[in-house]
Parts: sequence; C-alpha cells; structure tokens
Amino acid sequence: MHAIWTDLMVSGVPILDKVARTIAVYLFLIAGLRLFGKRELGQLNPLDFIVLLLLSNTVQNAIIGPDNSLFGGLFGAAVLFVINDLLVRYAYKNRKLRRLIEGRAEELIRDGHIIPVSLRHNLITREELQVAARKQGIEHLSDVQCARIEVSGALSFVMREPSHIDQAHLEVMARLASIEQQLATALAK
Repeated sequence: MHAIWTDLMVSGVPILDKVARTIAVYLFLIAGLRLFGKRELGQLNPLDFIVLLLLSNTVQNAIIGPDNSLFGGLFGAAVLFVINDLLVRYAYKNRKLRRLIEGRAEELIRDGHIIPVSLRHNLITREELQVAARKQGIEHLSDVQCARIEVSGALSFVMREPSHIDQAHLEVMARLASIEQQLATALAK
C-alpha cells in the first residue's frame, strides 16, 4: 500500500522544475496560436481539431517531465490555472499586451465585396465564409456590409441596409402581394 501511495503523491521532478516547464510550455503555446492565426480557436476544421488534440498530448511530457505521479499532474494543471489567471488579469489591464496576445479583428468583406488578401492571410476559403454566413441566415455575401474575423476567431457579419430603390421595390412588391391576396379573396366569393 505504501508503494502505491508514494507513486501517487511523490513527485519525481523538483517543484521549481515543474513550474518553469509549465510556464515555458504555456508561453510557447500562446505564441504558437498567435502566429498560426485566430482560426485555430474559432473556425476549427477537422485538421485544426486534430492538431489541437495532438498538441495537448505532445506538450504533456514537456510540462510534467518524467513524473507520472498524480500530484505531479495536478500540480502542473494548477500552475497552468494560476499562470493563465495572472496573464488574463494583467492583459485585461494592459491594452498593448492584450493586443499582442489576441491580435486584431480583420475585415473579410467590405460593402458586399470579399477581400481576398484577408481570406488568404487568415486561411479562410470562400466556401467557409459562405457556410458561416448561412449559419447566420445570410444567403448572399453581396448582402453583407461588413464581415470580420474577430480576435476570438469567430466570424461576425453586418448586413447592408437596403438602398432607397431596394426599399421602394420591396414596398411595391408588398402592396402587389396584398392586392393579389384581396383579388383572390374577392374571386373566391
């Protein structure tokens, strides 16, 4: 029983070693996700999802080292929670750090026109953009005033306001439909 308890609770790596490893891996992952784009977080395709799953397994040993104890794993997780909380709190107060970590939102569509450079920069295909628009009830990208990839990786869309001509056309069509309905009702009597 003593051997099991020792294996569970005695860390095989010095505590400061584990803290340094955890912080180094955490900072590396922040830099990696920042360099490889927002899409990894907000617009996961199957390949991105696989990379994130494998990434967690790949860096596990870098964090806990040769330590397989329960305490070692829980301590590594605790250090991650603490360093994340500290960084989030500091970034909340420090706009420059927040911008460095998160980047900026980027426009993908302006006035109904797709910005191909922005799509390429963010590795978003036209098809992925169209799928995201349809999920928000938008049938045609030409109806979009502005579409952006936000710092979170989410795609947001703002619809165009109809022009005066479009609005007048819609009103005429609505009146015509009303007249047709009234005519159909009158003929049915």
